[in-house]
Amino acid sequence: MDVFTPGQGPIAVQVALSGPVAATWARLILDTGATSTIIKPDVSIAIGYDPDFAAERVSVTTVDGIRVVPRLHLNRFTALGQHRLAFPVVCHPLQTADGIQGLLGLDFFRGTLLTVDFVRGQIEVC
Repeated sequence: MDVFTPGQGPIAVQVALSGPVAATWARLILDTGATSTIIKPDVSIAIGYDPDFAAERVSVTTVDGIRVVPRLHLNRFTALGQHRLAFPVVCHPLQTADGIQGLLGLDFFRGTLLTVDFVRGQIEVC
């Protein structure tokens, strides 16, 4: 179970990302309005994926309109005690607050029970 401050700002989640050359930690905003999980290009490059050479491209709707962006399949993606292998993420240069490297979208939660308790400030995924 992870905790957050219910009365302040967005919910930031610490995630672990693994690629072909490295692993790193990143802070993503839990966003149930985002269909896909999104990471910034510099994060993907740090773990060994160059978005410019991604084999797959997808259309996503952003606040700026529809964009065609790279989709990468990370070796391993861990968040909120849940692990995913070959997890697909969209790579896009989001404009976020300092220290935020992306969005944790609905695709991560499909097939699970997500509980966000705004009274206690707790998140649980089963």
